Amino acid sequence: MSEENLRPPAGLRLESATVRDVAAHAGVSIATVSRVLNGRKHVSDDTRRRVEEAVERLNHLTVRPRAAASRRTDGAVFVRCPYELTDYFGPIVSSVAETLRLHEREMVLDAGNAGYHDDILRRLPGRRDLAGAILILPPEGLESLALLRDAGVPFVVIDPRVRVPRDVLSVSAANFSGALQATTHLTELGHRRIGVISVAPALAAGDDRLAGHASALAQVGEVVDRGLIRYGEPIIETGARFGAELLDLPDRPTAIVCFNDKVAVGVLHAARERGIAVPDDLSVVGFDDIDISRSTSPQLTTVRQPLQEMGRIAVTSLMRTLNGHAAQALHIDLATELIVRGSTSRIKALSVATRRQASP
Repeated sequence: MSEENLRPPAGLRLESATVRDVAAHAGVSIATVSRVLNGRKHVSDDTRRRVEEAVERLNHLTVRPRAAASRRTDGAVFVRCPYELTDYFGPIVSSVAETLRLHEREMVLDAGNAGYHDDILRRLPGRRDLAGAILILPPEGLESLALLRDAGVPFVVIDPRVRVPRDVLSVSAANFSGALQATTHLTELGHRRIGVISVAPALAAGDDRLAGHASALAQVGEVVDRGLIRYGEPIIETGARFGAELLDLPDRPTAIVCFNDKVAVGVLHAARERGIAVPDDLSVVGFDDIDISRSTSPQLTTVRQPLQEMGRIAVTSLMRTLNGHAAQALHIDLATELIVRGSTSRIKALSVATRRQASP
């Protein structure tokens, strides 16, 4: 290989990314990146290609937000949350508002169910008064997000409904590990026949939680029983309806894990109507740890999502982008925490024996 061939390709230079960024992205040392950038020897063709691709990739990501040169970087931040600001969404929006205030940024809020079907994202590129946007569980598809990205509008997605592209900033809770904790808690209490009430239409969060549930069962040598899974909207009525279906099975589950705390409350209602005691005859686990989880009797065992932290991290990530800094992480999953309360208990040996006798 000649010295001419060892020269870096034309345009192979770092923009706002650093040598450390490239090394982490390509999975090589900083010294290796330096050798490639300077056209030095002793680098394999494969390694050189990985570094070159990493440079191109990172330059693309870090330069893109500057594409709209006429956009005011000191402008207001558009916050879209097309849902009622209660329970789950209220703490997120409040945290976003408080953090933006700390950064002395004006917030333009678009909230409420009335705007759910209004694809307002397509109009944002024309808003030169806006510096960027924060989108909370946006109902818009990937096409609308790509339009914002390609128009040079900086934005962060909180709790994305679908898998967002790799070059889109997003913040969510660690749904897989949260569900893993919930089902592991139940298996450690002796439960094996565990019902699941998930969400439909399928959300990325729902898929991740089902995967976490399956992983926890696999750890004790069990597989998911698809006959014990139900799908519905994340509301109390869903828990009541499908909780009733599961509890009316000839060989009913001894525990039910729910997509959120509201669904879990519906399951508690269904159990009470059938004279099934919680947690003596049925364990129930929610997700989110919103206020309603502490208002039930018994109080719900649930998985706490860091809702306020999700809002704070989203604003911080957006501010870094507006200040010209490259993102240190494009997809941030914040840790969840299992909160054990009164709705779960160890499975009773008598209940198991009785259920087996009743089985055909």
